[in-house]
Amino acid sequence: MQLNLAIQDIYIYPIKSLGGVRVEEAWVEERGFLHDRRWMLVAPDGTFITQRKHPQLALLQVVLAKEALLVFDKNDRASQIRIPFDKSTSEQMEVTVWDDVMIAEKVGVEYDKWFQKKLGMKVFLVKMPQTTQRKVDPKYAKNGEIVSFADGMPYLLIGQSSLQELNSKLNDPVPMDRFRPNIVFSGGRAFCEDEMNSIRIGEVEFGIIKPCARCVLTTVDQETGKKGKEPLATLASFRTKNNKILFGQNMVALSLGKVKVGDSLIVME
Repeated sequence: MQLNLAIQDIYIYPIKSLGGVRVEEAWVEERGFLHDRRWMLVAPDGTFITQRKHPQLALLQVVLAKEALLVFDKNDRASQIRIPFDKSTSEQMEVTVWDDVMIAEKVGVEYDKWFQKKLGMKVFLVKMPQTTQRKVDPKYAKNGEIVSFADGMPYLLIGQSSLQELNSKLNDPVPMDRFRPNIVFSGGRAFCEDEMNSIRIGEVEFGIIKPCARCVLTTVDQETGKKGKEPLATLASFRTKNNKILFGQNMVALSLGKVKVGDSLIVME
């Protein structure tokens, strides 16, 4: 039996933990969608900075412009900065994402200053050079894949029905942006993504690796930057396994190409 599933939304998050961008189509690369989490803010010691500790990052929205990122403050749209894709100082620094240490390049002092002023703390904006090959955890990799500055996996898939099921249990429904997926599909029953092993979208095949364990980042309202208790508390009541709260599926790309909103999602296995 073939399900009638289609791609509803595609998101990329150019700067880790800042606002995401919905796009109509995206290029599938091994380490994630083109431009997805290729930039990141780090503390002076190279540690990555996220909404888990700094929920105000949600107020910084990224837009894909011609050959550049535009970043603006949701509360003050006139306050913005343009970051060319190819901008780099070639000055390298060691950065850390969870247990992974890798080489990144500083983007430029003017960008550091803008983010420092917005966040009220010392940060550097860095980008991932092509030469940095951060490996997906070998326990989960299919073919020794590499990954961007994402938490651990190149792609995250969630079904719209799964969010509807969660929202049916919440007093105040939450939007999908709380979960920061890359691909959202419509059709099928709630959590049908849990049963998929490999899928094809357009001409591109993906291997589904493992469920995504969720954290306090899901409790940050992406419009206000304020933290609450939901939807994590409710999700924990019916989606906990081995002390992890699960929502969505992590994936790796098994081939490369372009995917588009409206493409069919074919379950291969």
